Amino acid sequence: MSSSRKPLDGTAFACIVLLCTLWGGQQIFLKLTAENLTPAMHIALRGCIGCVLLALYMWHQKISLALWRGPWVAGCTVGLLFGAEWWMIGEGLARTTASHMVVFLYTTPIFTALGLHYWVPEERLSWLQWLGVMTCFTGIAVAFLGGADQPHFNLTTVWGDLLGLGAGFLWAATTVIIRCSGLAKIPPAQTTFYQLSCASLGILLVCALSGQAGVIWTPFVISSILLQGVVIAFMSLLLWFWLLRHYLASRVSIFTFLTPLMGVTFGVWILDDPLHPEFVWGALMVLSGMILVNIPKKK
Repeated sequence: MSSSRKPLDGTAFACIVLLCTLWGGQQIFLKLTAENLTPAMHIALRGCIGCVLLALYMWHQKISLALWRGPWVAGCTVGLLFGAEWWMIGEGLARTTASHMVVFLYTTPIFTALGLHYWVPEERLSWLQWLGVMTCFTGIAVAFLGGADQPHFNLTTVWGDLLGLGAGFLWAATTVIIRCSGLAKIPPAQTTFYQLSCASLGILLVCALSGQAGVIWTPFVISSILLQGVVIAFMSLLLWFWLLRHYLASRVSIFTFLTPLMGVTFGVWILDDPLHPEFVWGALMVLSGMILVNIPKKK
């Protein structure tokens, strides 16, 4: 199984840069439309669109939709975790800035590397990678606590940041489960369909029960939902799982540090997100830790 996964090449690098750009900007759309629908509902609707498109793609490619015949337990588990991750992102964005969310969400590679260290022998961490883990978590502490004396610092923002960190942990958990279960042996489209269907239906149910299902339809809201449904929930996820299946999971994550950089840039540029020095230093430490964790070990 491990021999079928390759180190990163030019194709993988180009795909990762594209994904980082898309994922770094998605929080901006969720914040810009927050007055007309909640971020959680936005995420649920785009997920439903992605699910329909994926089903059509699978039908066209003659990929079986009879998912109950596959590793459905692992698939449903991953889907529910993915739904919880999306819900945390939506709730977190209602409380903190897009810049904070993207930095804490993309601590995912650290949690992924830790999970794979214990579950996949060929991806155990070296001493340099452990240094990266400690650097990353130190950066998280600095980013969280360093701005306690800032005017915009409050418990609501802290709770939003924690939700972003929790979402990063759940994303890593889905990656580890995919890597270590029967999901690694089925087409990426089937894995993605497990995630989209369970996550979208789950968040819709939560939104309905919590009174967050209302939408004020405007041209911008409709455009945002359609764009994210097609590009984020369909194309980008399919590409992500294709990368996980063909390349070493911890190596795929090495360039995802570009995502928080782009996300912070978009947040400051478009939303005028405030950035205190402690958060900047903490974010840089997180990114440095991510890079160290994903440096290939010498053989």
